[in-house]
Amino acid sequence: MYIFVTGSDTDVGKSYVCRGICKEMAGHNETVGYLKPFQSGVIEGVLNDADAVQLGGENIVTKSSYITRTPSTPLISAEIDNVEFDLNKIVSDYETMKKECQNVIVEGSGGIYVPVKKGVLMIDIIKKLKLPTLVVARPDLGTINHTLMTIDCLINNDIKVLGIVISKYPEKTTDPVITRVKEMIEMFSGDVKVLGVIKQNQKDFSTLTSKIMENLALSCF
Repeated sequence: MYIFVTGSDTDVGKSYVCRGICKEMAGHNETVGYLKPFQSGVIEGVLNDADAVQLGGENIVTKSSYITRTPSTPLISAEIDNVEFDLNKIVSDYETMKKECQNVIVEGSGGIYVPVKKGVLMIDIIKKLKLPTLVVARPDLGTINHTLMTIDCLINNDIKVLGIVISKYPEKTTDPVITRVKEMIEMFSGDVKVLGVIKQNQKDFSTLTSKIMENLALSCF
């Protein structure tokens, strides 16, 4: 499995989904690499995204290509922290991890139009790595628009969309905005389907991981 995980927005639960997939793959005695190209808002003594994923198992290898302290988009964070991003380093980190691991999951920052550096957006990183992409979305108001726009943009840039994951789904809800979100997204998303609905604090990612693998196999034909 070699995939890129993006979000329909920021704070949609991408890292939680990545950790669940990594832990599931590692549980089958497969080596899993997790690469976070840009890790901002890092505070000493507080777990960052890569640290949290690392806790998923011994077979998981994690790396952040660039770490900044300012909690913002990579472009702004890098300017404030005086860090210069070299996109070739990210490609090199990915290729190295790919040689060492049977699976690699690359997690972006926020959504696909997040500014990385002058003239570069997150979607350009996906294109540079040439990876099929999984879209993680939140379940509440506004997510249908954001998710469909993200899918449309990825497809128009010739990026393979593996599917959608709805994360942070409340355990008990009768809100029709939330209960019908999967139906509404799939009504307009064409061939791109919702592969899983991940509830808050969900531990089992076996079904989601299997569906991702199935879609990856189909994309090879």
